[in-house]
Amino acid sequence: MNLKKITYITAAAFLLPFLGCKKALDTSPTNAVESSAIYTNTANIETVLNGTWAYMHETFFTFANPGYSTLLRMSDAMGDDVAIIQNKYGYADSYNFTHASNTSRLGAIWTLNYKVIDNCNNIITKIDAASGSDADKARIKGQALALRANSYLSLVTYYQFNYQVNPLAKGVPLYTEPTTPNSVPKAKSSLEDIYKQIVSDLTQAAKSLPAYNRPNTTKYKINIDVVHGLLARTYLNMGKWDLAAQEALEAKKNYSYMPVAEYANGFNDLKNSEWIWGQGQQADQSNASYNFHYIDVTTSASYYYSFMADPNFLKLFDATDIRTKLFLWDGLPGREGYLRYQKFKFRPDVTADIVLMRSAEMTLIASEGYARSGDLSKAATILNELLSARQASPFILGSKSKEEVINAILIERRKELWGEGFSLSDILRTQTAVVRLPALGADGQPLKVTVTTPDGKTKEVLAKQHTTLKFPDKVNPDFVPNSPYYLLPLPQAELDNNPNINN
Repeated sequence: MNLKKITYITAAAFLLPFLGCKKALDTSPTNAVESSAIYTNTANIETVLNGTWAYMHETFFTFANPGYSTLLRMSDAMGDDVAIIQNKYGYADSYNFTHASNTSRLGAIWTLNYKVIDNCNNIITKIDAASGSDADKARIKGQALALRANSYLSLVTYYQFNYQVNPLAKGVPLYTEPTTPNSVPKAKSSLEDIYKQIVSDLTQAAKSLPAYNRPNTTKYKINIDVVHGLLARTYLNMGKWDLAAQEALEAKKNYSYMPVAEYANGFNDLKNSEWIWGQGQQADQSNASYNFHYIDVTTSASYYYSFMADPNFLKLFDATDIRTKLFLWDGLPGREGYLRYQKFKFRPDVTADIVLMRSAEMTLIASEGYARSGDLSKAATILNELLSARQASPFILGSKSKEEVINAILIERRKELWGEGFSLSDILRTQTAVVRLPALGADGQPLKVTVTTPDGKTKEVLAKQHTTLKFPDKVNPDFVPNSPYYLLPLPQAELDNNPNINN
């Protein structure tokens, strides 16, 4: 980390667009507030926290790197079920496993997470001495602890193999104190130490937030349910199955499954009953909405519509499943034969809220936790709760093995969480390989599909499918588990400015 370039996200950050806190933002010039005065009271500190959240989601590094969601899009582009249109702007390098060449993306992901961490460090270490009520201090500090934990969880997921491979492996540098231009850059910490810090942060946050009642329209704010969800993700990564299931069930208990008809509405609204955590957008505060230009393959407002579905993905669904209604074979010129998965749609004003956590994900974590700990009956019961909500065929446990139950849950994660950023993280977590296969018909030949052209006519065309089926490595090109190609390389700026990074 280039410590000389890490600065407080104070007055400058207050000017960033941010849903729900527009009236609370400090619009003074960036030199109007001394940094020593920022942390004197809880009102100022909460504005720092809001500005940090805005920076996290509303900062463009390039159009292909719009805020935190860059990491989520990259994860799905590198997985099994997204077939990127290669000649479209955006994530082709991630899809091709050549992302090491994309210096802007590598720098964006690293800089964004560490700037969020540094601001949270300032809040956490300084709020106790500030003026303000104990309740406000507890809430703000708890939210900062959880946000710091989320950033470290994001970093450790993609910069090193899973914790269960080797807890002593080196991950990323661990900073828990505010940095200054005189701070000494740190070496990488072990996964053990980083996960210990994540769990500690979230455990402290859980003690601070139970009394906080968050309005339904401000789901960007971290409450106790978000903390339980982050703990569930953390314990799942660590292989602590019972704890993962326990935390997931706590996270989801206040969030009912969306009505059947709502599944096709576009995944663009914070008010969705399943959403536990998300980033809100409106017409004058909409930078994060730019993500939909990649994942929205339906509306005419979408520029790139590059995240198409692999035809083999469609084969995973039952005919009765409400999610099958989202599939459409594209008949537009230049797109004929691509499989649209019409899950994400811009709203009419070309904005879209960004989902970060849903109760459906927590259901799947709980089911997987019980399955891996050996309670297959409970795992099946919880899985069927979600399948029933999606009108899919129930999972019949019968005499199925533990491995068969786990595999069914992992397939359901692919089906339910497509496009939400879990593909590569699941591949790393489960120590499996990317699977991209040719799309074949019943005759074993390349799949042909019927499409409708703009003039209303139908015709048969070859289905478009994965175009990258190997790593770029000429010696060992096959997809394998725990490949270095799955990990993000350190950005060059970190290598240049941190002499301790590889110590």
